[in-house]
Amino acid sequence: MRRRLVLLASASCAPSLTPAAAPRAQDAPPPLTVFAAASLQDALRAIEPAWRAAAPGGPPLRFSFAASSALARQIEQGAPADLFASADEPWMDYLQQRNLIAPDTRASPLANALVLVAPAGSAIRPMTLDRGTDLAALLGPNGRLATGDPAHVPVGRYAQAALEWMGQWQALSPRLARADNVRSALLLVERGEAPLGIVYATDAGASQGVRAVGTFPTGSHPPVTYPFAVTRRAEGDARARALLAFLAGPGSEGVWRRFGFSRAGE
Repeated sequence: MRRRLVLLASASCAPSLTPAAAPRAQDAPPPLTVFAAASLQDALRAIEPAWRAAAPGGPPLRFSFAASSALARQIEQGAPADLFASADEPWMDYLQQRNLIAPDTRASPLANALVLVAPAGSAIRPMTLDRGTDLAALLGPNGRLATGDPAHVPVGRYAQAALEWMGQWQALSPRLARADNVRSALLLVERGEAPLGIVYATDAGASQGVRAVGTFPTGSHPPVTYPFAVTRRAEGDARARALLAFLAGPGSEGVWRRFGFSRAGE
């Protein structure tokens, strides 16, 4: 028994013959958090691989998509966003007035169009939208017009401006189906819950459930532009500034155009 204990003790002191544990892989860089308008979601998800390829070893992106108003208020309340991409200028103004973005980073690289959509199977035919277009007649006696809530959703604000230009805001305001973002408005039309909707051209183009039946003239509403900015909390982060430069620069332009966006001012 004594000899067996000695042998066991010797074995416990012998060097291990198993390979040493592999060194732990270098921690991945923490992601950058992008708060972006709902209408940007498809394009931004498609751009992320191009961003990672252009900046090998660069940070992955974490997205939060919603109405610009909801995102701006979340940033105001301390949400940890590194970059904000709004669907209109007023909500970026809102944050800038509160010193919550780095103003030297603000840029408006993208533009969009405002369209009238109907369900894909609708009998409504394509038309030229002007002041004489009778949207109430197209809706029928009980139909509602889906768009974002004009009180706080950018697409709804653009829609209100266009309807005021047409002289139909007072008549149609009570018939709005007021959605909390543009994708929710689009969904109401896709499901046939609303016979018509006012959304962005890019959202209409991304859906197989609707078709655009008319485009609102550019003079009927403020230009649909998308301001981007690095938030104040990330203004010293070179990665956030590099991401903004990539999103606003030629490296991502092909993807933006593929999803229907144009350059602001074109």
